[in-house]
Amino acid sequence: MTSSVLHEALPNGREARSSGSARGLGLTVELEDGTALLDAVSGTFNVPLGYKHPAVVDAIREQSARGVHLASEFTRDRAREVLRPLLAHAPQGIGAAWMRDLTGSTANECAVRIAQKATGRAEVISLFLSHHGQTLYTTGLSGNAFRRAAFPAGPATGVKMPAPYCHRCFYAQSYPDCGLLCAERLADFVEFASSGSVAAVIVEPVLGNGGNVVPPPGYFERLREICDQHGILIIADEVQTGLGRLGTVFGSTTVGLRPDIITLAKGLGGIGVPVGAVLMREELDVLDSYEHSFTSGANPLALAAAEATIRVITDAAFLADVRRKGAVLGARLRQLGRSALVSDVRGTGMMWGLELSRPDGSPAPETAREVIRVAREEERLILRPSRYGFGNVVKVRPALIADDSELADIAERLERALIRVERSGGKAGR
Repeated sequence: MTSSVLHEALPNGREARSSGSARGLGLTVELEDGTALLDAVSGTFNVPLGYKHPAVVDAIREQSARGVHLASEFTRDRAREVLRPLLAHAPQGIGAAWMRDLTGSTANECAVRIAQKATGRAEVISLFLSHHGQTLYTTGLSGNAFRRAAFPAGPATGVKMPAPYCHRCFYAQSYPDCGLLCAERLADFVEFASSGSVAAVIVEPVLGNGGNVVPPPGYFERLREICDQHGILIIADEVQTGLGRLGTVFGSTTVGLRPDIITLAKGLGGIGVPVGAVLMREELDVLDSYEHSFTSGANPLALAAAEATIRVITDAAFLADVRRKGAVLGARLRQLGRSALVSDVRGTGMMWGLELSRPDGSPAPETAREVIRVAREEERLILRPSRYGFGNVVKVRPALIADDSELADIAERLERALIRVERSGGKAGR
């Protein structure tokens, strides 16, 4: 499959391009020709407060008047203060924070470095279908072979194990009578597939790019038990699930995950400002500054955006409304499961996915791409496919500020796109 296949989900088989005059406001992207697109996926899941939230815009404007860049020696103390409110909401045991990153990719590399240095071990276990970043290392860490195929010299990262994907269980079992083999088999992978030097397991509370896979109840609790038995740390990659996406400050608390290290990015900038952070148990705060640091990490603009975002997202009333709206969105999307194209609708909070399958039950990535194309061209609705278009899940993750009418509009436009593609036998109006 060539890279051009990945662009089939977008109009005319190519990525949308702009000379710079396109603009965003709330959930709307307005193109140069005046076309308004309703964004159902929060940019690339990095604008949880929409494209122009006044609190974040004002914070950036005020900071830019004072200065855009300072070396980390001058921002270190402020970075700690910015992250302090997050620690108050963090899962049990998380008490320290590190802010030297701009992306989730390097935040995850930071987490791995922490785990390796703290344990004296080397390997990291990750899941099939997982997505942990775009650097050479985190591409290798992610659970998709197509992303590593062109880079055979990439660094060794460790072991991959089956994801807790109940709809297409690797072990051909059915929950809850499965014995949670997807978690239980971790001990076997440690003993028989690793080098015996496993520092950490890295997991997403909900597997985002892999298809919005929501692990079954009890999965993370059992994973924690096995990791404790083997002295293995758990890294929670919350780049997509953190900062309110699941209706809580951290997605880990929603799904029963008790991590040792948490990574954040994407939504931490509120309206798309690049910023990343790593939170950890205090005894894991082991890195020296020279072991993980970037020129623009914790720059004043990023700190201003993160501070304003955290203030909004940690508000109890805001989170309660996200949970309410997540239930509304989920109910509307579940109704779309009546389509013959849809084999599963799953999600939690404001993070949902529709899995599309062929009549024989096999995955239908070509149909997912077609639904997304039709939604964009005929319904002016922005959606995203799983696994960069190689997957068969249509992802729906609107900004957390979406109101009920916008959620209804998203569901209605998506429904019309599904109907068009279903009536055409999977190929609508090309």
